[in-house]
Amino acid sequence: MLKIGIVGLPNVGKSTLFNALTKASVPAENYPFCTIDPSVGVVGVPDTRLGKLAEFSKSEKVIPAAIEFVDIAGLVKGAAEGEGLGNQFLANIRETDAILQVVRFFDDPNVIHVEKEIEPYKDIEVINLELVLADAEQVRKRRDKIAGDIKAGRKEFIAEDAALVKLAQAFSVGKLALHAGLTDDEKKRVTSLNLLTMKPILYALNKKSGGHNLDELKDGRAERAYELIKTLGGQYVCVDAATERELNDVADDDRAGFRQELGVPEDGLADLIRGAYATLDLISFFTTGTDETRAWTITRGSPAPLAGAAIHNDFLNKFIRAEVIATNDLLASSSWADARETAKLRTEGKEYIVEDGDVMVFLHG
Repeated sequence: MLKIGIVGLPNVGKSTLFNALTKASVPAENYPFCTIDPSVGVVGVPDTRLGKLAEFSKSEKVIPAAIEFVDIAGLVKGAAEGEGLGNQFLANIRETDAILQVVRFFDDPNVIHVEKEIEPYKDIEVINLELVLADAEQVRKRRDKIAGDIKAGRKEFIAEDAALVKLAQAFSVGKLALHAGLTDDEKKRVTSLNLLTMKPILYALNKKSGGHNLDELKDGRAERAYELIKTLGGQYVCVDAATERELNDVADDDRAGFRQELGVPEDGLADLIRGAYATLDLISFFTTGTDETRAWTITRGSPAPLAGAAIHNDFLNKFIRAEVIATNDLLASSSWADARETAKLRTEGKEYIVEDGDVMVFLHG
């Protein structure tokens, strides 16, 4: 399952966003460090195609793809040296596939900001620097550990150290590991370090309904943040965490009306999840039948056997072929038999690259 760590400075809306995403109840009071232990919530990925396929197949169960979100206490300057609640939380982020960095994007004198000013690009720089410093320490420890192997002339460790030197040089000027210029081979050699700054980062710009949102103020602060995110090669989504949290308690039928009243017409959480998929270059394919209709998450560009392995490892090594049809083509058919007769349902082999929205039936030996 995809695992994403929610990070940011204290009091920028991380726990509120986590609550909105998971409908869980973790503390979200208006003061720093109210989240003492990381909270974990599993979130179903919204996808309208699932319900339509389930209706087509008359499925008993519908199982969406899922993302595990980990809410991590606010980081502050010096976290890498143990300031605030530092190192224990940085360690929690290492276990995730990606980082969701929540950035405050509104003015409100009644909501405390740990840095005493609202300047999103500076907040991003503070968090990223702490991640860089933590990674730099990881690299230093690893180089110390393999120093003896290098002296002994062991080639694999010499090659690894060359990658570590590149990383150390990048960290010394505040660069993320993503921008250290490692080759694919060098990246493999340092995979075990699970570097924080090698993970994709999605920035959630947290706005406030009825507040002074920076993208509306046009005073340069929003633009500086956008430019930094672009420079970092990142992506961002805008979300109103507090409103999304409140909407959790509104009946589904009434939600659209409330959104219009609050001036938040877009579903920020759906945008956020779509943004997470785009950041990680993920897609969904489906299996459907009378028992269940289910969405599966894979990396874009995956061949059929690798996609099958998301369901069961046997499909990777014992894959024979797969029957494949696009969701829209299946829904436009009166039945599977009709789809087969009209040649919409086709047979694909090991080389087939799975497309987003494919409905698949795997055959293995």
